[in-house]
Amino acid sequence: MKTRIKELRARHDMTQEDLARKVGVRRETIVYLEKGKYNPSLKMAHDVAVALKSTIDEVFIFD
Repeated sequence: MKTRIKELRARHDMTQEDLARKVGVRRETIVYLEKGKYNPSLKMAHDVAVALKSTIDEVFIFD
């Protein structure tokens, strides 16, 4: 799965650490999400989208 997390983080001037704190995960989890190496639970996907002021569909690109 591809994501737009990095792009959306930049738009909100947010670091990986900032996003991780808002979502309640470790920074490494954000790294894996950005690289498409981790498929989040629905709750985590929702939390990431809310933190980035977006929808799940805007953040995650389902192939």
